Amino acid sequence: MIPSSELKSRTGKLQQEMQAKDIGGALLIQRADLFYFSGTGQNAHLLIPAEGEPVLIVKKSVARAEQESALGNIVPFKGWENLTGMIGEIVPQGKVIGLETDVLPANLYMRYKKMLHGYEVTDISKIIRQVRSVKSSYEIGLMKEAAKISEAVFSTARTTIREGLSEIELAGQLEFQARKLGHQGSVRMRGFNQELYFGHIMSGENAAAISFFDGPTGGSGLNPSYPQGAGIALIKPFEPVLVDFVSVLGGYMVDQTRIFCVGEPPMHLQEAYNTAVDIKKELTRIGKPGLSASTLYDRAESMADQAGLSNHFMGYVEKVSFVGHGVGIELDELPVIAKNLDMPLKEGMVFALEPKFIFPGEGTVGIEDTFVVGEKSLQQLTHFSDELQVL
Repeated sequence: MIPSSELKSRTGKLQQEMQAKDIGGALLIQRADLFYFSGTGQNAHLLIPAEGEPVLIVKKSVARAEQESALGNIVPFKGWENLTGMIGEIVPQGKVIGLETDVLPANLYMRYKKMLHGYEVTDISKIIRQVRSVKSSYEIGLMKEAAKISEAVFSTARTTIREGLSEIELAGQLEFQARKLGHQGSVRMRGFNQELYFGHIMSGENAAAISFFDGPTGGSGLNPSYPQGAGIALIKPFEPVLVDFVSVLGGYMVDQTRIFCVGEPPMHLQEAYNTAVDIKKELTRIGKPGLSASTLYDRAESMADQAGLSNHFMGYVEKVSFVGHGVGIELDELPVIAKNLDMPLKEGMVFALEPKFIFPGEGTVGIEDTFVVGEKSLQQLTHFSDELQVL
């Protein structure tokens, strides 16, 4: 159970922002946001007024919600008209009510808009994402525990990867190890139509295959229905094996990548890998509270260009314009370490840095670790040797 004090702190930060923007209340239904502010992922509405206690209105399961949530006001959902009445008792008509319009399907939004006649409806998602971007010591503690799963997974990869093993077999063995240690399985993403199953575990040219996924790597997947990640390709000697794995414990995740190879890969791939490590170290050195996220990206891009690798940096032909992304309950949280994004880093923000180089027909090399912004510098949460893992 998330402690009551933790929930009150989170709610208080959201209420402070709502008061500053003259928003009377927020009605939340997205599961990640529900879990963050209520401590439960049950099917419910969470009504948070700008002042006063939140109310969790549960459709299913009330019993589970009462067991899982430390909120003091949990009531059953008794229909839409009753919900309208409850909102009116807590947030007077004429006030502004926030909805998570970045994730609400249009038909649901129109239903809520009709139900909330007499209110002005606004988007609350940006405020929620900003509140969630700064992690508490409680959250960071869970992420440190998730990092232990990640380290165990990479240790297992080192003893498991061999010539002739298929990508999907390797993925299954690493996923099995993670599940034994408490990995919840699901990797939540907020972006529309974005999804991920544990991560990307791919070898050779398949690791350079382009897909819909909003990241530098894609992979073939097993079929067009899920066209990313591990496929049936067999691991070959001298080809890099990408293990990009998301470990999740207690709802909180870390993201980490290492490169393995049966025998040494070609020298130009080794040099590109070393450049990725240098970029990670440089961004770790200069990162601190107050620094713009775009400054980190610009430095990474400059180093890739100086190494003659700009054409391969964060994709080939179809590139992404970021080198890092926030993590927490979802894989695509704030901050995004991206080009032209002037969001300043704040103490407590957690994000993954992933400088990677894509070589069509050959594979992907790079590195990724998860960091928290400390009082004066970046602190690494995930741990495993930075060396290219030659087996």
